Amino acid sequence: MNQDNQVLKQRREKAEALSALGINIFSNGFKPANRIKELLPKGEHLAEESFEENRFTYSVAGRIMSMRKFGKAAFCHLMDSSGKIQIYIKKDITGEEQFAAFKKWDIGDIVGIEGKLFKTQTGELSVMADRLVMITKSLRPLPEKWHGLTNVETRYRQRYVDLIVTPESRAIFRKRVEIIRLIREFLGNRGFMEVETPMMQPIPGGANAKPFKTHHNALGMDLYLRIAPELYLKRLLVGGFERVFEINRNFRNEGLSTRHNPEFTMLEFYQAYATYHDMMDITEELISWLSQEVNETMEIDYQGTMVDLSPPWSRMTMDQALVKIGRIDPEIVKDNDRILALARVTKGVKLEPLAGPGKARTALFELLVEEKLINPTFITSYPIEVSPLARRNEQDPGVTDRFELFITGREIANAFSELSDPIDQRQRLEQQIAEKGDDDEIHAEMDEDFVRALEYGMPAAAGQGIGIDRLIMLLTNSPSIRDVILFPHMKPETEGEEKKEKGPNNPCGKCKQ
Repeated sequence: MNQDNQVLKQRREKAEALSALGINIFSNGFKPANRIKELLPKGEHLAEESFEENRFTYSVAGRIMSMRKFGKAAFCHLMDSSGKIQIYIKKDITGEEQFAAFKKWDIGDIVGIEGKLFKTQTGELSVMADRLVMITKSLRPLPEKWHGLTNVETRYRQRYVDLIVTPESRAIFRKRVEIIRLIREFLGNRGFMEVETPMMQPIPGGANAKPFKTHHNALGMDLYLRIAPELYLKRLLVGGFERVFEINRNFRNEGLSTRHNPEFTMLEFYQAYATYHDMMDITEELISWLSQEVNETMEIDYQGTMVDLSPPWSRMTMDQALVKIGRIDPEIVKDNDRILALARVTKGVKLEPLAGPGKARTALFELLVEEKLINPTFITSYPIEVSPLARRNEQDPGVTDRFELFITGREIANAFSELSDPIDQRQRLEQQIAEKGDDDEIHAEMDEDFVRALEYGMPAAAGQGIGIDRLIMLLTNSPSIRDVILFPHMKPETEGEEKKEKGPNNPCGKCKQ
């Protein structure tokens, strides 16, 4: 029998022994009156080796994280969701029966303790236990104290263990909750209304991505898990809601990487009578404010690189970025034939046969510029070919009133002044469908109802999508998207080691991870 099996066997034997003593090892009657963090300040006025003056009895519950036994006494550390405190268990105080049961306790057990506060010789606040209650017997051991979960894949696959033993993981997810709460507060204070749109859609739209497909038996029709909520949120603008937002789950049947998970969280918000310039202003304000609120600074360290989120942020067009950062001759950038040749021949970019110069410029930007944008930078004037839902720029009809925000070489947000012309919109969707050709990876179908909604009249508006997971990665200094998703998707354990990860195709809507 190997060591792991031996430990499991011993745990089960202890559980059986406790049950034989008449102890319910999965009880549900102990109700702690106190959280551990409530007790910690009470130790400030206690002298070493002294009890609290009034000898109050407190009750706490939590998981045993460490244990030191000394014959007729023992020290444990008990942890609940608010903190950790030392417990002193002495046979003379608990009595023979309770102490005999305690000897079969293990690290990882969830227990209830009643007792009085005191300080040890070393000045550590502790609870002198009067009553011991087994709440849940742990049948599996926690990772070894000083090493924890060193296997990254195990941390993601067994997040419940990771949260028990890794304070940094708990801190990340608490910060995630706080960031999302603050986003709601920020938008609510500016008159935005939170809404919910369908997760199952008859036509997946709002981005260029491969959807998950399912079938609804009662309706007798195929449905798709949404790749973006964009087209439904725009329908609400048509309906008269002038400021709407949704913090939504999106699904894309594509690869996994440190930046991509098939299921991810997005913020999308839309404002009537606004332009993409307004979206840049509100994005700059939102993200810098979030950093100040959760990190108490706008200068953050992301994986060894200092990033300054203090406004104002840099703004440049895609063509300007290609020249200034990509080091492409401005004459080539302006020449459609030469930019296509540069992309296809010199740089080896794979483009569809019908792809035009706009897609070549975008591909070269992704290749030569994107990863160099460390401090927040808005890139504007995206080619119309890669922006089928964005408003055409009135001065330069070859580009759109659109921006993407990049921080640490990653796209964080995508926004544009919305296309409200139903005739132009239909033509662009038809062009997108034609370019898809026989590519079964991307579902392309005319959304007649969306075009019909635009025909009723949508107010001039701007909208934006922000990848919540990537934003939280930035604000928590997390290297992988799996570090900020509680239960990331993983290959089955039986398939062995993971292959090299591949990211998904680059979608064209606002909604990006």
